[in-house]
Amino acid sequence: MLQDRGLSPLRNRYRSYGLGYQARINDFILGFELSQHQSKASELDDFEIRYRTSRALFNVGYSLTEEGRFQLIHYMSLGMGYLNFEMLPAETNENLNLFLLDPKEGFVLRENDIQKGTQYFGDFLTEIGFQLSYDFDLPGRKEAVQVLAKVGYSFSPFEGKWQMNGMAFDNTQAGAFVRVGAGISLPERNFFYRDATVGISLFRGIHFDEPDALNKELEKNGYLPLTGTPSNWGLRILGETDGWLYGVDVFNLAMDGPASNFQNHTLNSLRVYANGGMKFFQFKNFAIGAMGGLGYGNVRYTLSQNEKPDFPELFEQREFDGYLKNSGVMAKPEVLVEYGIPMTKRKFFDLVVSASAGYELAFPNYKLGEVPMAGFLSGPIVGLSIGIRP
Repeated sequence: MLQDRGLSPLRNRYRSYGLGYQARINDFILGFELSQHQSKASELDDFEIRYRTSRALFNVGYSLTEEGRFQLIHYMSLGMGYLNFEMLPAETNENLNLFLLDPKEGFVLRENDIQKGTQYFGDFLTEIGFQLSYDFDLPGRKEAVQVLAKVGYSFSPFEGKWQMNGMAFDNTQAGAFVRVGAGISLPERNFFYRDATVGISLFRGIHFDEPDALNKELEKNGYLPLTGTPSNWGLRILGETDGWLYGVDVFNLAMDGPASNFQNHTLNSLRVYANGGMKFFQFKNFAIGAMGGLGYGNVRYTLSQNEKPDFPELFEQREFDGYLKNSGVMAKPEVLVEYGIPMTKRKFFDLVVSASAGYELAFPNYKLGEVPMAGFLSGPIVGLSIGIRP
């Protein structure tokens, strides 16, 4: 479509950021990976065109090497994803009242919109590739630092699943990739110690916050307020060595609803925490601990028109939707209670059920168009999780 109009194509490279988890059982590898892929921006007039995708993938692989410092793994991933394609001004409106008076800045198209909630993740994706890794010992610790690289190819196996407004976007989910990373590994000599392990859990959080300041501005400008409290699904990776806890939380809060007879709006916040703490009580499979987390959070508000034309008319008539965002630092102390249930006769892993309670604190620089949002992002949180721990 761009070529027909004498315009240069969109850039075909993107950056990936993510986190993952892997467990080795004999020579088989099981894992999970959560990642975001952001394209470079292409400029047209005063607009920037870009896309981003988020993917959640289960990994199944086979190690081509014996257990040791060096590993070579062939794997295949199956999962699902989300796609955001937008054409918005390079300079956005920073005043919320002016934004709400005229929110039609450009257009935003979303398939499997996780800004409405993680449960909207969908449509099948897959990857195939190789992973190389090497473990470096940490002096005085049971853990090691693992440096890894992945090469492979990602794609959507079913044609036409990523189509929006009459345009196929399947190619945004396909392509060769190279990824490098680092993480914490437990060498095979320590992997089955009771006091050294790393587990992964699906996390469900309950928040008690409402966007009162934003709702006041919405109602003042003739829009319907966002009702209720945000839903939250996320992922927790938690390691333990000699009673010390460490790990990562990532979860996605979302609210959505009608803004008017012909518009919808969403309010979304992604949180990523690095956690550290300790278990101060354990009796058999029951334990109580406390952790503190410091990390990154954002807040994103989208006001979109329900009906938009198909391409190429949409490309010519661009002004339908508006988008505001901001980001900053978050902190979170919490206490947790967990119970591990040994699984299988050989007790390869435990099924771990846990509950946690804490308080999230947003630093005061969170604003949406000069409206403070720290009061919405800060507040008590109660969480339930279920997962596995070798």
